[in-house]
Amino acid sequence: MSAMTIQKALGDGAIVAKRNLIKIKRVPDLLVFSTMSPIMFILLFAYVFGSAIHVPGLSYREFLIPGIFAQTVIFGATITGAGLADDIQKGIIDRFRSLPMSRSAVLVGRTTSDVLNNVLVITIMSLTGLAVGWRIRSSVFEAAGGFLLLLLFAYAISWIMAWVGLIVPTPEVVNNASFMIIFPLTFVANTFVPTNGFPHGLRAIANWNPVSSVTQAARELFGNTSDKFPAPKDWSLQHPVLYTLAWVVLLLAVFIPLSVRQYKRAASR
Repeated sequence: MSAMTIQKALGDGAIVAKRNLIKIKRVPDLLVFSTMSPIMFILLFAYVFGSAIHVPGLSYREFLIPGIFAQTVIFGATITGAGLADDIQKGIIDRFRSLPMSRSAVLVGRTTSDVLNNVLVITIMSLTGLAVGWRIRSSVFEAAGGFLLLLLFAYAISWIMAWVGLIVPTPEVVNNASFMIIFPLTFVANTFVPTNGFPHGLRAIANWNPVSSVTQAARELFGNTSDKFPAPKDWSLQHPVLYTLAWVVLLLAVFIPLSVRQYKRAASR
């Protein structure tokens, strides 16, 4: 692919991303409901379940918030699939085909706009977390790295959702299918409770779950860890940043080509 082609794809993708962000501005309910759910989780776990969950040497709220971040950005990535399915259903993709634009621009714009939406959601969640007692105890650069890693992981997930959105018939099916997969994926992990108490087999699955690694990486980068907490024995949690980045590269390498190929098929229906 030539530099001119890449430049055109990025330029057209920026226009599509702007179009998707304008849609959020005109339909603010999309943003309201995407932020209400994580705020509700923070309040419920912090005030209802927090008193019953003990994390050695660490406030449960500081243990909790990075996990909520991870869950939220992953669920936020499902907007990509629902948005693409909606555009196909309404014939928007057919209109894009008639324009002199790069074919990959729709996917680039869709995934980019959803990352920007996640930035806003994380900002609101961070303020909520600070209000209930969460604190960042690391440097500014480490904290920025934690947020960046969360967004990068969400971006990789959004390409999975893009592929799903292009192969299913309606946004409702995307939402139902993604919920059935992502909900257990984010709960069979260290997002809300330490995995030490899990049954042996389930603990192994949870510790190698990439959601656990991105959560662990965020905790370390935010300084939400303690020497009193048992050190992880699995390589995935001993090197959570590296393991998470490996998953990001793998997901992008697999699902970007799959999504582009499926988009060409969907656009030619």
